Amino acid sequence: MATQARRSTDAENRCGHRSQLRDRPRDGARTGGPRATVCLACRNQAKAEAARDEIVRRTPGAEVDVLSLDLSSFEHIHRFATDLAARHERVDALINNAGASPLKQQFTVEGFELQFGANYLGPFLLTHLLLPQLRLAAEQTGDARIVHVASVAHNIGRIDPDTFRGRSKYRPFPAYAQSKLANLMFNFALARRLPDGLSTHAMHPGGVDSDIYRELPRPVHAALRPFLISADRAGRLGTELALSPEYRDRSGEYLTAQRPNPVSRRARDVAAQEALYAESAVLAGVEPLTRR
Repeated sequence: MATQARRSTDAENRCGHRSQLRDRPRDGARTGGPRATVCLACRNQAKAEAARDEIVRRTPGAEVDVLSLDLSSFEHIHRFATDLAARHERVDALINNAGASPLKQQFTVEGFELQFGANYLGPFLLTHLLLPQLRLAAEQTGDARIVHVASVAHNIGRIDPDTFRGRSKYRPFPAYAQSKLANLMFNFALARRLPDGLSTHAMHPGGVDSDIYRELPRPVHAALRPFLISADRAGRLGTELALSPEYRDRSGEYLTAQRPNPVSRRARDVAAQEALYAESAVLAGVEPLTRR
């Protein structure tokens, strides 16, 4: 993740976030605007450092920080937020990109089913912890942004509180779909709460040939691969949402390939969005934001 300068970005090292962050310094250089300090917030430090080295190689002079972030641990998320605040006064853009998808049931440190906990509840907590820096960026520049990486998988998702802590039978793909539906509902609920100058956006990057498929049997991955897109291509939309003036006043949208995308009936349910937001604030231990 990263801040100060023009934009800042946060991402979890699970689904091609490196390409999103990689492109940002080059975008600043191409447009003639100020460059961002990009912070790679990753669970896998070796991959993060490799990504940093590649960014610097491709963009000489790029400013890239690497910080450890494990979205399956609230303690780790709090520590990351503290470390980031010590390094950067403000956060201009936050990209929440987590896509854990284990075939066998796993749990976070706090006992939440991993996909719900790491893909949704961890970014929910992180976003709230970084709001002071995001608000400061909005006050100073009039344009700070939060980007949530969702998925078309949300269309088959449903919010089932019995699955939050694994009290019902684990089904991997429905669990993933639920986490991405929750990302999208959070985006909509957040848009009703943020101050002027701070916007929130959700995106479906496309089917990405990334580590999210690492647990699939090799023949299945081989069959799917022709239909997947590269991480570099998938990252462009996240970069656009974080940087382009086009999206400055379009808070609350859900986009695919730079276009607004239809959402499921469940995702559009305002009462359900509000209920999930309130429960998530309790689960994450944060003060809920008031609707404007």
